[in-house]
Amino acid sequence: MSPTRIAFAAADTQPAQEALARLVARYGNANADTAEVIVALGGDGLMLETLHAHLDRCPPIYGMHRGSVGFLMNDYTEDDLPERLAQAHPVVLHPLRMITRDGAGEVFEALAVNEVSLLRSTRQAAKLTISIDGKVRLPELICDGALVSTSAGSTAYNLSAHGPILPIEANVLALTPISAFRPRRWRGAILPHTAEVRFDILEADKRPVNAVADYTEVVNARSVTVREDRGISLNVLFDPEHNLSERILQEQFQP
Repeated sequence: MSPTRIAFAAADTQPAQEALARLVARYGNANADTAEVIVALGGDGLMLETLHAHLDRCPPIYGMHRGSVGFLMNDYTEDDLPERLAQAHPVVLHPLRMITRDGAGEVFEALAVNEVSLLRSTRQAAKLTISIDGKVRLPELICDGALVSTSAGSTAYNLSAHGPILPIEANVLALTPISAFRPRRWRGAILPHTAEVRFDILEADKRPVNAVADYTEVVNARSVTVREDRGISLNVLFDPEHNLSERILQEQFQP
Protein backbone atom coordinates (compact mmCIF):
# COMPACT_ATOMS: atom_id res chain seq x y z
CA MET A 1 0.00 0.00 0.00
CA SER A 2 1.42 3.37 -1.01
CA PRO A 3 2.07 5.81 1.84
CA THR A 4 0.00 8.99 1.83
CA ARG A 5 1.74 10.93 4.61
CA ILE A 6 5.20 11.78 3.27
CA ALA A 7 7.52 14.25 4.97
CA PHE A 8 10.57 15.76 3.27
CA ALA A 9 13.95 16.80 4.63
CA ALA A 10 16.54 18.52 2.46
CA ALA A 11 20.13 19.70 2.58
CA ASP A 12 20.82 23.43 2.31
CA THR A 13 22.32 23.11 -1.15
CA GLN A 14 20.59 24.57 -4.20
CA PRO A 15 19.89 21.20 -5.92
CA ALA A 16 18.33 19.78 -2.74
CA GLN A 17 16.24 22.87 -2.04
CA GLU A 18 14.98 23.05 -5.62
CA ALA A 19 14.03 19.38 -5.48
CA LEU A 20 12.27 19.98 -2.15
CA ALA A 21 10.12 22.76 -3.61
CA ARG A 22 9.06 20.65 -6.59
CA LEU A 23 8.28 17.54 -4.54
CA VAL A 24 6.33 19.43 -1.87
CA ALA A 25 4.26 21.13 -4.57
CA ARG A 26 3.49 17.74 -6.06
CA TYR A 27 3.01 15.51 -3.00
CA GLY A 28 2.54 17.86 -0.06
CA ASN A 29 4.66 17.77 3.09
CA ALA A 30 3.36 15.91 6.14
CA ASN A 31 4.44 16.58 9.69
CA ALA A 32 7.64 14.61 10.30
CA ASP A 33 6.35 13.51 13.72
CA THR A 34 3.40 11.64 12.18
CA ALA A 35 4.59 10.86 8.65
CA GLU A 36 4.58 7.29 7.38
CA VAL A 37 7.85 7.88 5.52
CA ILE A 38 10.48 10.63 5.51
CA VAL A 39 12.20 11.37 2.20
CA ALA A 40 15.70 12.83 2.61
CA LEU A 41 17.08 14.91 -0.26
CA GLY A 42 20.84 15.36 -0.33
CA GLY A 43 23.86 13.14 0.21
CA ASP A 44 24.96 10.66 2.83
CA GLY A 45 25.59 13.46 5.31
CA LEU A 46 21.97 14.55 5.10
CA MET A 47 20.85 10.94 5.49
CA LEU A 48 22.86 10.64 8.71
CA GLU A 49 21.44 13.93 10.01
CA THR A 50 17.90 12.76 9.24
CA LEU A 51 18.41 9.42 10.98
CA HIS A 52 19.80 11.18 14.06
CA ALA A 53 16.97 13.72 14.07
CA HIS A 54 14.32 11.00 14.34
CA LEU A 55 15.88 8.55 16.77
CA ASP A 56 12.90 8.94 19.09
CA ARG A 57 10.49 7.39 16.57
CA CYS A 58 12.73 5.75 13.92
CA PRO A 59 10.33 6.07 10.96
CA PRO A 60 11.31 4.59 7.57
CA ILE A 61 13.62 6.99 5.73
CA TYR A 62 14.08 6.97 1.97
CA GLY A 63 16.96 8.97 0.56
CA MET A 64 17.15 10.53 -2.91
CA HIS A 65 20.52 11.68 -4.17
CA ARG A 66 20.82 15.47 -4.39
CA GLY A 67 24.31 15.79 -2.87
CA SER A 68 27.89 14.67 -3.37
CA VAL A 69 28.32 11.21 -1.83
CA GLY A 70 25.18 9.11 -2.20
CA PHE A 71 25.97 5.56 -1.10
CA LEU A 72 22.94 5.51 1.21
CA MET A 73 20.70 7.29 -1.31
CA ASN A 74 18.46 6.19 -4.17
CA ASP A 75 18.41 7.75 -7.62
CA TYR A 76 16.51 11.01 -7.86
CA THR A 77 13.28 11.01 -9.83
CA GLU A 78 10.09 12.92 -9.11
CA ASP A 79 7.55 10.60 -10.73
CA ASP A 80 5.46 7.98 -8.94
CA LEU A 81 7.05 8.59 -5.56
CA PRO A 82 4.35 6.89 -3.45
CA GLU A 83 4.62 3.78 -5.63
CA ARG A 84 8.42 3.74 -5.30
CA LEU A 85 8.13 4.02 -1.55
CA ALA A 86 5.62 1.15 -1.41
CA GLN A 87 8.00 -1.10 -3.38
CA ALA A 88 11.18 -0.11 -1.53
CA HIS A 89 13.10 -2.72 0.47
CA PRO A 90 13.74 -1.92 4.16
CA VAL A 91 17.14 -2.35 5.79
CA VAL A 92 17.38 -2.25 9.58
CA LEU A 93 20.52 -0.63 10.97
CA HIS A 94 21.65 -0.60 14.60
CA PRO A 95 23.87 2.32 15.61
CA LEU A 96 27.01 2.27 17.71
CA ARG A 97 26.85 3.83 21.16
CA MET A 98 30.01 5.73 22.17
CA ILE A 99 30.68 6.45 25.84
CA THR A 100 33.62 8.81 26.34
CA ARG A 101 35.33 10.12 29.47
CA ASP A 102 37.33 13.30 28.95
CA GLY A 103 40.27 14.84 30.82
CA ALA A 104 37.97 16.56 33.30
CA GLY A 105 36.27 13.28 34.18
CA GLU A 106 33.04 14.22 32.40
CA VAL A 107 31.20 11.41 30.58
CA PHE A 108 29.56 11.88 27.18
CA GLU A 109 27.33 9.53 25.17
CA ALA A 110 26.62 9.70 21.44
CA LEU A 111 25.33 7.44 18.68
CA ALA A 112 26.96 6.67 15.34
CA VAL A 113 25.33 5.11 12.28
CA ASN A 114 28.62 4.86 10.36
CA GLU A 115 31.56 4.76 12.75
CA VAL A 116 33.19 5.89 15.96
CA SER A 117 36.68 7.23 15.32
CA LEU A 118 39.56 8.31 17.55
CA LEU A 119 41.87 10.92 16.03
CA ARG A 120 45.08 12.50 17.25
CA SER A 121 44.65 16.25 17.69
CA THR A 122 48.30 17.40 17.62
CA ARG A 123 51.42 16.65 15.59
CA GLN A 124 52.29 13.69 17.85
CA ALA A 125 50.95 10.21 17.20
CA ALA A 126 48.35 8.78 19.54
CA LYS A 127 49.04 5.86 21.85
CA LEU A 128 46.08 3.59 22.49
CA THR A 129 45.38 0.45 24.47
CA ILE A 130 42.61 -1.66 22.92
CA SER A 131 40.47 -4.06 24.97
CA ILE A 132 37.70 -6.33 23.70
CA ASP A 133 35.04 -7.45 26.19
CA GLY A 134 37.26 -6.49 29.09
CA LYS A 135 40.40 -8.25 27.86
CA VAL A 136 43.40 -6.27 26.61
CA ARG A 137 44.13 -7.36 23.06
CA LEU A 138 46.61 -4.67 22.02
CA PRO A 139 48.57 -3.06 24.88
CA GLU A 140 49.94 -0.23 22.75
CA LEU A 141 48.96 1.00 19.29
CA ILE A 142 50.92 4.01 18.02
CA CYS A 143 48.86 5.60 15.25
CA ASP A 144 46.99 8.59 13.90
CA GLY A 145 43.86 6.99 15.34
CA ALA A 146 41.48 4.04 15.11
CA LEU A 147 37.83 3.46 14.33
CA VAL A 148 34.99 1.02 14.88
CA SER A 149 32.63 0.74 11.93
CA THR A 150 29.20 -0.74 11.31
CA SER A 151 28.48 -2.70 8.13
CA ALA A 152 26.65 0.30 6.69
CA GLY A 153 29.63 2.52 7.44
CA SER A 154 32.29 0.07 6.30
CA THR A 155 32.44 1.63 2.81
CA ALA A 156 32.96 5.14 4.20
CA TYR A 157 35.88 6.28 6.41
CA ASN A 158 36.64 2.65 7.26
CA LEU A 159 37.33 1.80 3.61
CA SER A 160 39.49 4.90 3.19
CA ALA A 161 41.56 3.68 6.14
CA HIS A 162 41.98 0.31 4.36
CA GLY A 163 39.45 -1.46 6.56
CA PRO A 164 37.30 -4.39 5.32
CA ILE A 165 33.98 -4.00 3.55
CA LEU A 166 31.35 -5.81 5.63
CA PRO A 167 28.19 -7.45 4.22
CA ILE A 168 25.12 -5.90 5.81
CA GLU A 169 23.81 -9.30 7.02
CA ALA A 170 27.12 -10.38 8.59
CA ASN A 171 26.45 -9.04 12.11
CA VAL A 172 30.05 -7.95 12.57
CA LEU A 173 31.98 -4.75 13.28
CA ALA A 174 35.26 -3.57 11.80
CA LEU A 175 38.05 -2.39 14.10
CA THR A 176 40.52 -0.50 11.90
CA PRO A 177 43.73 1.42 12.71
CA ILE A 178 44.39 4.76 11.03
CA SER A 179 47.99 5.07 9.83
CA ALA A 180 49.39 2.58 12.33
CA PHE A 181 53.10 3.10 13.14
CA ARG A 182 53.53 0.34 15.74
CA PRO A 183 52.74 -2.49 15.33
CA ARG A 184 53.14 -1.87 11.60
CA ARG A 185 51.66 -5.17 10.48
CA TRP A 186 48.44 -4.94 12.48
CA ARG A 187 45.64 -4.25 10.03
CA GLY A 188 42.72 -4.38 12.43
CA ALA A 189 40.12 -6.99 13.33
CA ILE A 190 36.61 -8.13 12.46
CA LEU A 191 34.55 -8.49 15.64
CA PRO A 192 31.13 -9.97 16.44
CA HIS A 193 28.46 -7.30 16.69
CA THR A 194 28.06 -8.10 20.39
CA ALA A 195 31.65 -7.08 21.19
CA GLU A 196 32.41 -4.13 23.45
CA VAL A 197 35.51 -2.24 22.34
CA ARG A 198 37.38 -0.02 24.80
CA PHE A 199 40.15 2.40 23.96
CA ASP A 200 42.35 3.85 26.70
CA ILE A 201 44.42 6.82 25.65
CA LEU A 202 48.02 6.62 26.88
CA GLU A 203 50.05 9.77 27.64
CA ALA A 204 46.86 11.72 27.01
CA ASP A 205 48.24 15.10 28.10
CA LYS A 206 51.17 14.79 25.73
CA ARG A 207 49.27 13.02 22.95
CA PRO A 208 45.66 14.29 23.05
CA VAL A 209 42.96 12.42 21.17
CA ASN A 210 39.46 13.42 20.10
CA ALA A 211 36.60 10.92 19.81
CA VAL A 212 33.95 11.29 17.09
CA ALA A 213 30.62 9.50 16.69
CA ASP A 214 29.42 10.42 13.17
CA TYR A 215 29.48 14.21 13.68
CA THR A 216 29.49 14.43 17.50
CA GLU A 217 33.04 15.18 18.72
CA VAL A 218 34.47 14.94 22.23
CA VAL A 219 37.86 16.59 22.70
CA ASN A 220 40.61 15.40 25.04
CA ALA A 221 39.25 11.88 25.44
CA ARG A 222 40.81 9.61 28.06
CA SER A 223 38.76 6.46 27.49
CA VAL A 224 36.22 5.48 24.85
CA THR A 225 33.85 2.50 24.93
CA VAL A 226 31.97 1.42 21.80
CA ARG A 227 29.23 -1.16 21.41
CA GLU A 228 26.31 -1.77 19.11
CA ASP A 229 22.96 -0.63 20.51
CA ARG A 230 20.41 -3.25 19.50
CA GLY A 231 17.73 -1.34 21.36
CA ILE A 232 17.59 1.15 18.49
CA SER A 233 16.48 0.06 15.01
CA LEU A 234 16.89 2.51 12.15
CA ASN A 235 14.81 1.81 9.05
CA VAL A 236 16.30 2.82 5.69
CA LEU A 237 14.49 2.18 2.41
CA PHE A 238 16.13 1.27 -0.92
CA ASP A 239 14.82 0.69 -4.42
CA PRO A 240 14.77 -3.07 -5.19
CA GLU A 241 17.39 -2.75 -7.92
CA HIS A 242 19.75 -0.72 -5.71
CA ASN A 243 19.42 -2.32 -2.28
CA LEU A 244 22.19 -1.80 0.27
CA SER A 245 23.40 -5.41 0.24
CA GLU A 246 23.92 -5.24 -3.52
CA ARG A 247 25.75 -1.92 -3.26
CA ILE A 248 28.13 -3.26 -0.62
CA LEU A 249 28.78 -6.35 -2.75
CA GLN A 250 29.46 -4.21 -5.83
CA GLU A 251 31.86 -2.04 -3.86
CA GLN A 252 34.09 -5.06 -3.28
CA PHE A 253 34.64 -5.45 -7.04
CA GLN A 254 35.45 -1.83 -7.86
CA PRO A 255 38.76 -1.45 -9.74
